[in-house]
Amino acid sequence: MKVIVLGSGVIGTASAYYLAQQGHEVTVIDRQPAAGLETSYANAGEVSPGYSAPWAAPGIPVKAMKWLLMRHSPLVIRPGVDPDMWRWVIQMLMNCTSARYETNKGRMVRLAEYSRDCLMELRDATGISYDHRTQGTLQLFRTQKQLDASASDIAVLDRYNVPYEVLDPAGCVRVEPALAHVREKFVGALRLPNDETGDCFKFTQQLAAMAEKAGVTFKYGVDIKRLLSDERKITGIRTSEGDLTADSYVLALGSYSPLLLRDIGIRIPVYPIKGYSITVPIHDPAFSPESTIMDETYKVAITRLGDRIRVGGTAEIAGYDLELRKARRETLEHSVCDLFPKGGDVAKAEFWCGLRPMTPDGTPVMGPTPYRNLFLNTGHGTLGWTMACGAGRVLSDLVTGKKPEIDTEGLFMDRYGKINRPIAVPQQVRA
Repeated sequence: MKVIVLGSGVIGTASAYYLAQQGHEVTVIDRQPAAGLETSYANAGEVSPGYSAPWAAPGIPVKAMKWLLMRHSPLVIRPGVDPDMWRWVIQMLMNCTSARYETNKGRMVRLAEYSRDCLMELRDATGISYDHRTQGTLQLFRTQKQLDASASDIAVLDRYNVPYEVLDPAGCVRVEPALAHVREKFVGALRLPNDETGDCFKFTQQLAAMAEKAGVTFKYGVDIKRLLSDERKITGIRTSEGDLTADSYVLALGSYSPLLLRDIGIRIPVYPIKGYSITVPIHDPAFSPESTIMDETYKVAITRLGDRIRVGGTAEIAGYDLELRKARRETLEHSVCDLFPKGGDVAKAEFWCGLRPMTPDGTPVMGPTPYRNLFLNTGHGTLGWTMACGAGRVLSDLVTGKKPEIDTEGLFMDRYGKINRPIAVPQQVRA
């Protein structure tokens, strides 16, 4: 089967790789000159199935109001007249119940755990290298209230048999020795020992190279203008290089996916939430993190990537704005300098931002659509790197007409009700 994948970020590239492994003739189209140059370029570096959780959680509305008053706020809202923004915010608030949180987190953990297993299998089979470490994630709590509130997350981890440890300050220092120098700044942590770290951009570049060796064609520097369709199927892709056709099509354009879908009558609640990062050269390894520390107060992830520290965070709701704002850099610098004051040289840091494709319930939008040959792989939010291999593999199974190895309940676009025509799911996939 001939398949066109739209997008060469980590999700699109993983989709193309696994489709090629199933014997399909795959072409990837992207406007950038190489793979992984947008949201996959400088994310926080976490592969964190255990930390997979929706932003929509009980208590978030109250917390959000407090965050907006903080100098180093993890949340920034730039109000505008965009109805999609407010529709997305309202839908997210409607998911801030205990029942919805447990359902959504369960769906996310299911896919993320599978994806971590797929990544390990891929690494063992190919030897792919991307500054990865397998030393877990430390969710660091500065207050006892934060530590106590982790009980709800722990309950879901128990339900899905995800290993974890609750650590006191001494336990935190045992796994992250550099924290000994700031021991008075935290009360404990939740450690997820099976989580990993790695450079998503390096991974995407190497996976694209392996996909090319497997026969995938990458068409870079090509603008995607619109999807061409009749009532039942996609008939082609209109691009800056003319119309391209295939048997099946995969839409993996992250935050830009809904813009193409509107023209063919499909609405999905995926909205761009801007995140920022700084990449800091390590000054002294003894004062640097060993793996990933999630600073719960500021919602900032601090990750060791080889001889660099990646510091990522902030949720800025501002549409498709890509302006780099100084205040957001100051928040990232504050978190890393507070916990690892001698670890890196922040004056030499690379400052970056990207648009996370977020759904209001946290779960990505994958699989079939009302058009029988169009498939989605988008809406992974902050967890695109974590979910990439699993999402790519599930997607390739769905395109092929195979039943995926994990339950796909809640992953398809039809979970949002009747705002669209019924999706076309092959019988063998439902079986």
